[in-house]
Amino acid sequence: MGDSSKLVQALKPFCENLRQIVESGKEISIITHLDADGITSGSIMAIALARMNAKCTVRTVSDMSQSVIEMMKSEDHDYYVITDLGGGMAANFRKALGDRWVVIDHHQIPEQEILTDDGGRIMNAWKYGLDGGIEVPAGGMAYMVASNLDRKNRDLSALAVVSAVGDRQDQGNKRSFLGLNQEILNMAKSLGLVSFELDLMLTGRETRPLHEALAYTSFPYIDGLTWNSSNCHTILKNAGLNLKDGGRWRVLSEFSQEEKSVVIDAISKYVVTSSKTSAGVIDDLVGYVYTLESEDRRSQLRDAREFSTLLNACGRIGKSGVGVAICMGDRNAMLTAGEQISTEYRTTLRNYISTIFNEKWRVNDDGKITIVNGDGLVAEDMLGAVSSLLSGSPSLPERLLFVKTLSKDSTYKFSSRKSLGCKSKANLGLIMRHCAEAVGGTGGGHAAAAGCRIPHTSLENFTSKLRAAVNDPGFQAA
Repeated sequence: MGDSSKLVQALKPFCENLRQIVESGKEISIITHLDADGITSGSIMAIALARMNAKCTVRTVSDMSQSVIEMMKSEDHDYYVITDLGGGMAANFRKALGDRWVVIDHHQIPEQEILTDDGGRIMNAWKYGLDGGIEVPAGGMAYMVASNLDRKNRDLSALAVVSAVGDRQDQGNKRSFLGLNQEILNMAKSLGLVSFELDLMLTGRETRPLHEALAYTSFPYIDGLTWNSSNCHTILKNAGLNLKDGGRWRVLSEFSQEEKSVVIDAISKYVVTSSKTSAGVIDDLVGYVYTLESEDRRSQLRDAREFSTLLNACGRIGKSGVGVAICMGDRNAMLTAGEQISTEYRTTLRNYISTIFNEKWRVNDDGKITIVNGDGLVAEDMLGAVSSLLSGSPSLPERLLFVKTLSKDSTYKFSSRKSLGCKSKANLGLIMRHCAEAVGGTGGGHAAAAGCRIPHTSLENFTSKLRAAVNDPGFQAA
């Protein structure tokens, strides 16, 4: 794990610069990504700046393209705080915005950007020796900035925990945290904001009837149970579990440890006797869960993973403002809207996945690389969610997965993941950046999850370069 001391040292001048910007009365625009990490990181900065009486707004975008930079250049905002975006684009920002910007990010950046003196404008995990793919997301980086601006912002550590699970950085043993994420979690725990324990990691553990929570759980995917509420209800009822309290369905968090053992046993028996899924999947069902203690019981915000899913839904469905409002404290109209959006999001995702597997022509699979064609089906803002869900499917194990769709501006957008059991050392972030830039596009990300955007005329050239790059030792993770 990296040493955060270099980061802590760099935060002092970075935060001093932000203080001067606020004190000068400049109008600040926060530009952030539309996923859970983007919404939390943008919200953390908005809260921290608002507490300083800064004039600021928050806007989400699907990616940091040249058209977005040109939009920023044409606007009247005095200063830009860019979160969860902008890795490798310092030169573009300098050209368009001069010195009116800073970046708070965690994506891989070129070595040149790591070594170049940027005037303290880039607060990127990789620049300070931290692995932004597993040790800290943008939400964690934003929290580090906020807590260094003012210690009272340590209460934002709970949002940083949400960002970490939302970015799938629970990569330690039993879905624990690593590095700086663990340090931030410890702070949240010490403040009584977040608790964590080993438990069944079912989707909706605080909100859904137990059989529905099991059915909605797609990581891990259990053939015959995932998305099959009727089968889930049957095996749990046959195990002798009392699924209701009076007339009300019980949620997982209300079951005793003894009852949870019965749940695990029931799932195990089903997997062994009736499912195509490997029995090893049971181990993947148990891991650390993170509970936001200040949120109401049976709220979608109480479980950090469910909170992050709600934020992802808001961003992907085009309602990022709802997610930002929830992060900033709205527990009335915006929370109700967010819960409705989350339901719509899950239905849309389920329909996408069903169509992809039913329309066989959409999947080009050679046993090592899978390219999924989402043209005319998958909305570009949903692409990352679709690739993440497909990466957990037992139908496409041990693959490098690339999902594409034609966007509204006639460019192709790609999202890439390493699927279940993938042992490839390919660094997807480097591959996406290299191949996209080679055909006039932009891209980047992490070793196991990345994306890019390319001109529509370059598709064949891009995919050819992609297939070559995944076998090139020069694009392997260290």
